[in-house]
Amino acid sequence: MTDPADRTRLIAGATRRGRGRRPVSPPIERASTILNDAPGDMRNERLGPVYGIEDLSAATELRRAIADLERAADAWLVPSGLAAVTVPLTALLRPGDEVLTTDAAYGPTRRFLKRHLGARGVMTTFHSPDASTGEILAALTARTRVLLIESPGSLTFEMVDVAALAAACRERGVITIMDNTWAAGLAFRPLEHGVDVSVQALTKYAGGHSDLLMGSIAATDPMLRREIADTIEDLGWRVSPDDAWLALRGLRTLSLRYAEQARSAQIVTDWLQQQPEVSRVMWPALPGDRAHALWNRDYTGAASLFGVVMKGGDEAAAHAFMSALTLFGLGYSWGGFESLITHENGQISMRNRPPQIEGQLLRLHVGLEDPADLIADLEAGLEAWRAPS
Repeated sequence: MTDPADRTRLIAGATRRGRGRRPVSPPIERASTILNDAPGDMRNERLGPVYGIEDLSAATELRRAIADLERAADAWLVPSGLAAVTVPLTALLRPGDEVLTTDAAYGPTRRFLKRHLGARGVMTTFHSPDASTGEILAALTARTRVLLIESPGSLTFEMVDVAALAAACRERGVITIMDNTWAAGLAFRPLEHGVDVSVQALTKYAGGHSDLLMGSIAATDPMLRREIADTIEDLGWRVSPDDAWLALRGLRTLSLRYAEQARSAQIVTDWLQQQPEVSRVMWPALPGDRAHALWNRDYTGAASLFGVVMKGGDEAAAHAFMSALTLFGLGYSWGGFESLITHENGQISMRNRPPQIEGQLLRLHVGLEDPADLIADLEAGLEAWRAPS
């Protein structure tokens, strides 16, 4: 699973010596106006933030921790995971450019590409989620400026060879951006595999308690860092000090929660595969999954988020299954301490080439509850599924 050294790296920032007596976590500074001792100090950035829109203590510490986690030269915080994707796209794309991405891209990302960027002269091409490296590279054109990678793909969990794509794109002058929320910066580090920009929704695993919205952007190349930083400054996007403090607190236990939830997900997926009502489970960590070889080669852990394809059924049966559950919450997002379930046939039908699946698609997130209790809850759901309508 995740490297034990990462646990130390995430916690070490709170205990670094040489700072005198201090709290374990940085103080929460709520401020718009920053007062100065002298007129000549008012624009001296070496003295710290000039105005409250700049990063104060908690956000500054969180940025350092994310950069360290991602092995990046710098990291930035934005108000949501979606913003983490849209900021580098806004920074790096111009009218006439093209983005290539998977047809399994996160729904709001897809909407931004088609609606916002499309209206501003940026074209998006979607490749098949299960396309090979060669097929993806063949889809690049002279206009392609960015390859946007989401691996595993949203809802159906296909994976691509990130290192091979990043190397080939670098040779062609194509910038690679990867949404790495599923791996949480722990199980896979895109920058170490040649990707130019790594983004993730800190809303999910880093926050860990389903009580904040935030995203992060990490990069090392000086040109890309300048473009991203300038765009964030021009848009005026920052996160609140309270949310930065909460995300920093969540980050301290990230490696423990990520590994524990994956262990529980393994137990639950093993059980689900044995149920006659289940056609298949889509989770790259499972032997036999179509993405398992790539996951096994490149990843050191897995998110506790996976898809379950039922044998047949209809929307009413899926809703009956979900309504019978008491531990699995009916809600979006994931990565928190609680287990969740959603019904996803509607979302996958909006793709350019909807996948042909055997029945109803449920997406499950396994939290920190006892896996035996979660299995008992799912058994109640299956009883409702079996009941005549």
